[in-house]
Amino acid sequence: MQRFLSSLSYLILLFIATVSSAQVKSNFEYMDVFQLEYAANPQISPNGETVVYSRTGFDLMKDKSKSSLWLVSTKNNQHYKLTNREANEKSAVWSSSGDRIAFISSTEESNEVFIYWVKTGVSTALTQLENSPSSLSWSPDGKSIAFTMKINADAPVIVDLPSKPKKAEWAKKPRITDRLKHEADGSGYIDPGFTHIFVIPADGGAPRQLTNGNFNHKGDFSWAANGEKIYFSANRNKDWEYDFRNSEIYSVAIKSGEIAQLTNRKGPDESPVVSPNGKHIAYLGFEDKVQTYQLQQLQVMDDNGDNKKLISKDLDRSISDIAWDRKSKGLYFKYKDLGLTKIGYIDLKGNLTEITDDVGGTSLGRPYSSGSFSLSDKDEIAYTFSRPDRPADVAVIDKRSKKSTVLTALNEELLGYRNLAKVEEIWYKSSVDGRDIQGFIAYPPNYDKNKKYPLLVENHGGPILNYGPHFSAEIQLFAANDYIVFFPNPRGSTSYGQEFGNLLFNNYPGEDYNDVMDGIDKLIERGEVDANELYVTGGSAGGTMTAWMIGKNNRFKAAAVIKPVVNWISKTLVADNYFNYANSRITGQPWENVEGYWGFSPLSLVENIETPTMVMVGMDDLRTPPSEAKQLYHALKLRKIESVLVEIPEASHSIAARPSNLIAKVAHILAWFEKYK
Repeated sequence: MQRFLSSLSYLILLFIATVSSAQVKSNFEYMDVFQLEYAANPQISPNGETVVYSRTGFDLMKDKSKSSLWLVSTKNNQHYKLTNREANEKSAVWSSSGDRIAFISSTEESNEVFIYWVKTGVSTALTQLENSPSSLSWSPDGKSIAFTMKINADAPVIVDLPSKPKKAEWAKKPRITDRLKHEADGSGYIDPGFTHIFVIPADGGAPRQLTNGNFNHKGDFSWAANGEKIYFSANRNKDWEYDFRNSEIYSVAIKSGEIAQLTNRKGPDESPVVSPNGKHIAYLGFEDKVQTYQLQQLQVMDDNGDNKKLISKDLDRSISDIAWDRKSKGLYFKYKDLGLTKIGYIDLKGNLTEITDDVGGTSLGRPYSSGSFSLSDKDEIAYTFSRPDRPADVAVIDKRSKKSTVLTALNEELLGYRNLAKVEEIWYKSSVDGRDIQGFIAYPPNYDKNKKYPLLVENHGGPILNYGPHFSAEIQLFAANDYIVFFPNPRGSTSYGQEFGNLLFNNYPGEDYNDVMDGIDKLIERGEVDANELYVTGGSAGGTMTAWMIGKNNRFKAAAVIKPVVNWISKTLVADNYFNYANSRITGQPWENVEGYWGFSPLSLVENIETPTMVMVGMDDLRTPPSEAKQLYHALKLRKIESVLVEIPEASHSIAARPSNLIAKVAHILAWFEKYK
């Protein structure tokens, strides 16, 4: 009997092992989008033993993102939520001693500054503010916290209207503005007011406003080593509203509120960071030449503004997110290089060391560069770790060993059981001038090298942006539907230097079109795709490129033009950033150069279009307004070209900000393409 039971147990175990090994992974599906999570803003403790980070996912019932703060140990597997609050939490910052964490969290009324005590695990709100705070920063002694906040102002009044009778149902009063910038995509109308720097005692009390005047004091700032000043960036020029590209570095005295200007040049100077020894200030900026793409460079000056020195002159890449090393001998920073997002180190002589090239993973919709990092007191680095088959996790790395350790696995229970697209880099030559052009290919999950596949081209936005080998829900869904997906970085893309990015100066769209088509021809030449099964899509500048491509040739069986610019004259005078285009993209204002603006408008090619075209736009889009999409759709209908207009309700330019809209976007594109297979 015992022998029979032993045999039976063996057979049961063998059956379980066989079933387990035979388990087939399923492809990535629409509803999987709601289950995705990613790590953002990892902040390592001063002693390097713990990282606090924002863990962001999606609420299935409310169809929006949700974020909470989590702690993860760098030494063991401890990983737990910071508080027991169910509200959104973000922007965590350690005190210099590592005993407290300041963060921002939502309440029933607004967003407030909270404090978490590491030893007790207790947290509490520190403020009751007029508006939401941002840019939290501890004083060196840990006794104060500085932040920025908008102070409301009154809108202009042209006339005093009669008061309506009690209970009368009159129309709403007119909305009046006299500001150059009065709306922003995703936010809508901007209430009047100015952003200022405040300081509040870390144990509670009334916030005190440090800056003054009708100027905006936004962005990150830095305390002096002795805690007596704060260094910040602003545009306090008399004509600041029209001199919108300019900003300078200032200091403000904590006690007196006295403001001193430390830089003075045409162009942006921003993101000041004080060295640990208090002697130097590092900052980012450039001399503005009014071009399409200009490098953000690293400079260092004395704490009083003297002895300014350009440190990154030999690096042909834009720099961001600077942080001093503990000995004040150099700085860590983030930069984009050939499609990758890297962390580097540069000493004060300009010598560069690459630390890692796998930063990103916080842009879930499309594979844009992203990510962030922070330093401990021992120069240990916590950062968002990116790879093609996973959104961002938290990793730590040391400058000397350059060996990273991944601390989290936020999506393993989902993506570990999905058959995902493999992403591969490709380089090819431009037919225009022989330049090397980079692209990426995502293969269907069950790719068969003996089979030819339909090709789906995904053009990136910007156009001064770049794609990289990062996780993308949209790319994965396209590939899961048996397409080879091609997402190129044509001229004008970032991460290849200033000259390459600036090739679009007074030339967009231009030869970037040829770069995309050259990549398509390269893939056809390799024998992987069916030359008769070409499809093209893209959003924003990618939508502009898509419309331009089908106006230039009829090689595509179908196209999906997403939130495009099709008429540079109307776009430039209607969009939320209408004041930002003249001379940096196209020479002059629209009324000064009608021929130039129209010549770069895809609508000028509409008489050539024969490709069945879907046009899609968010109905609340202020960046590429719905009127742009409608111009293309209406023109195509008048020409009796097969076309359809898809309008996404309550969606801004970031259609994919809500998970259901990301799904709807991809599903409509795929359904349109399937119709013409």
